[in-house]
Amino acid sequence: MKIATWNVNSIRAREERLLNWLEREQPDVMCLQELKVTDDSFPFDALKAAGYRAAVFGQKAYNGVAILSKSEATNVGRDMDDGVDDSQARLIQANINGVRFVNGYFPNGKEVGSPKYEYKLAWMKRLVAHLERTASPSDDLVLCGDFNVAPFENDVANPEKWQDSVLCHQEGREALERIREWGLTDVFRVHHPAGGVYSWWDYRMLGFPKGDGLRIDHIYATKSIARRSISARVDRDERKGKKPSDHAPVITEIEET
Repeated sequence: MKIATWNVNSIRAREERLLNWLEREQPDVMCLQELKVTDDSFPFDALKAAGYRAAVFGQKAYNGVAILSKSEATNVGRDMDDGVDDSQARLIQANINGVRFVNGYFPNGKEVGSPKYEYKLAWMKRLVAHLERTASPSDDLVLCGDFNVAPFENDVANPEKWQDSVLCHQEGREALERIREWGLTDVFRVHHPAGGVYSWWDYRMLGFPKGDGLRIDHIYATKSIARRSISARVDRDERKGKKPSDHAPVITEIEET
């Protein structure tokens, strides 16, 4: 099973890129973030023609997440259903081929200490509670998406530059670690323990040409899935060329049982 995650930063702007990538890579499951469209504006027909079904939780102009799959997705859930009044479309879940996929677009936080940063930390805390309430570490489960956190110093090309940012702040890293401690493995890190592989480069200040990258897009999995992971990579080529997203796809392959 090939699993991929990609923050497309507007599916309208990246539709052609996405369709070309799906044709070339043929993932079994593709998790998308930052759609920036409502459900009725999502390109269901084009994806169906490409061989993919889509479970979508969209939002106009902001946020939005989707799970694409070659097989039927069942038990689709949107948001965390935890009674919190939250209008932001950031989480979608579905069962595909016996695996529970949880796709999240974690809040960025804007600035440490700001209300948006407090929302980010609270959202991550809610996610832990959601996992505790709805799943077990013994399940076949994958949590992936744009986590907006670089977990380790070697996930950042220029640590000193980013150390006080919302992407690298210790509070955010600790919040992500609590999610992982629920019972998940950072699948990509298993294959790249030395770091130095990045998934996001800021549009500003020529981040990509200068190599100023961070690894903030992740694929986490429970042990039953993680132990069968045979590869993990970032498709840097998708950060190149005309109108790229500021993120590149992250891919892992899972050996079938």
